[in-house]
Amino acid sequence: LLLPLPLTRVPHSASSATMSDKPDMAGIEKFHKSKLKKTETQEKNSLPSKETIEQEKQAGEW
Repeated sequence: LLLPLPLTRVPHSASSATMSDKPDMAGIEKFHKSKLKKTETQEKNSLPSKETIEQEKQAGEW
C-alpha cells in the first residue's frame, strides 16, 4: 500500500521567479489537436456490484 507524501507549501513571490521556474511553452505552441488519434476508453478495473459486496459481507470475506 502506497501512501501519498504530505505536501509542503514553500513561500514563493512572483518577483523571484527565474526563467528556469517558468514552463517551456514551445511544445504547446506547436501542438496540433487535429493530429490526435481517436481512441475508445476501456474500463479495466470495474468496481464490484452492490450484490457482490453484500454476498462477501454475508460470507465474512469483507
